[in-house]
Amino acid sequence: MHSIEYFLFEADFVENNIRCIPMIVRLKLDLTGVKFSLAAWSKCSVSERQELAMISCNSADERLKYKTYAERLVCAHTDEPVKYIPVPLQPLWDDIRAVPDELKSHADIYGWTITEEQWKVLPRLRRFALLKLCRPGHENRNFPLAMREFGLVN
Repeated sequence: MHSIEYFLFEADFVENNIRCIPMIVRLKLDLTGVKFSLAAWSKCSVSERQELAMISCNSADERLKYKTYAERLVCAHTDEPVKYIPVPLQPLWDDIRAVPDELKSHADIYGWTITEEQWKVLPRLRRFALLKLCRPGHENRNFPLAMREFGLVN
């Protein structure tokens, strides 16, 4: 699993068989608009999960290939049609000009502040992860772990 980019706060579910969807895969799914349920993920083989984590998804052509592969896996492992989510034209995680309000509000719950300078220098995947971890309905126990791992708090 060493070639897969993942965070320390994900280590407990990535190390052996990638039992949960890591942030790198979540980002790629958001970029391609494919909704991949945990049920579908759990039916994929470990090698398929690794592929989803490692396949490049930067150019428009790569995103199309990734989307096709993800769709094929959903169809192969579930009896349900592929579901889609809107692909944001200007995702909040790509806007380095200002810390998104939902992230500021969530950090404030812990008495923390994320500055524009801190936000600006975070790599894209870290910005994405923070936004995912502060969303309502998400298991937020990893948010403080991510903040510490990313060097945003002591």
